[in-house]
Amino acid sequence: MSLTAPRAEAVPGDRGTPPPRTPARRRQALGLDHGAWFLLLPALLPILVLSVGPLLYGVALAFTDEQAGRTESADFIGLLNFTDLRHDSLFWESFRVGLVWACSVTALQFALALGLALLLNQNLRFRWLARTLALVPWAMPEVVVGIMWRLVYHQDAGILNRTLSQLGLIGENVDWLTNLSLALPAVVLVGVWAGMPQTTVVLLAGLQNVPHELREAAEMDGAGVWRRFTTVTWPALRPVVLAITALNFIWNFNSFGLVYVLTQGGPGSETRLPMLFAYEEAFKYGQFGYAAAMGLAMIAVVAVLLTVFLRNRLKEEER
Repeated sequence: MSLTAPRAEAVPGDRGTPPPRTPARRRQALGLDHGAWFLLLPALLPILVLSVGPLLYGVALAFTDEQAGRTESADFIGLLNFTDLRHDSLFWESFRVGLVWACSVTALQFALALGLALLLNQNLRFRWLARTLALVPWAMPEVVVGIMWRLVYHQDAGILNRTLSQLGLIGENVDWLTNLSLALPAVVLVGVWAGMPQTTVVLLAGLQNVPHELREAAEMDGAGVWRRFTTVTWPALRPVVLAITALNFIWNFNSFGLVYVLTQGGPGSETRLPMLFAYEEAFKYGQFGYAAAMGLAMIAVVAVLLTVFLRNRLKEEER
């Protein structure tokens, strides 16, 4: 006769014994029940149809020789488009212009938006009106902004030339958008004006989340305005600055409508951004496969630049 006590069988739900992982429990643990999927479908379908689908189609198109007006199906050519792109000096010139444009607009947008956000964060009279007016450029479509600034820069009837002429700063009217040395700075100015409101709103929201107790404590310790900004305000704003700077760089590098309305990439190629160059290759010359390769190359390069930028900023945050 064995003296060993019989082992009690584990009862599902007993303390210390986890219940069996049935398929239903796995779906519940992962949040994958049918009701959750049904609620997510209205949000997922537009993303899949309008974003993921075209992106995957563009990636596939980059490895083909698809052209406009072609009756037979496109052939898979591997990396041939990227090989041609590597030796395309016009594309790399447009890429250089795009980097100059994106860096200049992003830096100026941030500097001016930070000053405006600090001003609007003060307890000023008619602050609500100033905040409303600051959002006007953001509410205007890019095409309208481009047409408006073309009128401002107009050589004969533009308000800019008239004002500068009345002040005696110029002797004759300047054609801002066709001058080789002035076209890009003129377009950068428009990009800063059009994109500054969104940066201002984000920075203003960040400023309003800075604890007032820290500001008051720094002020009581005798810290001046600049000292309070560098020791209290700026550290609290760093996560917001990191996010809005990265997003602004992506948006500005991918700009199309504003520059297209203003200059269409001219004069020559002084304002031809990479997106304009890819647009011309696709819809002017019909080289859809080559244009898709350009888009894929731009995504890869921007992703690398942003990775380096974000990694350096995060290392600074850790230090």
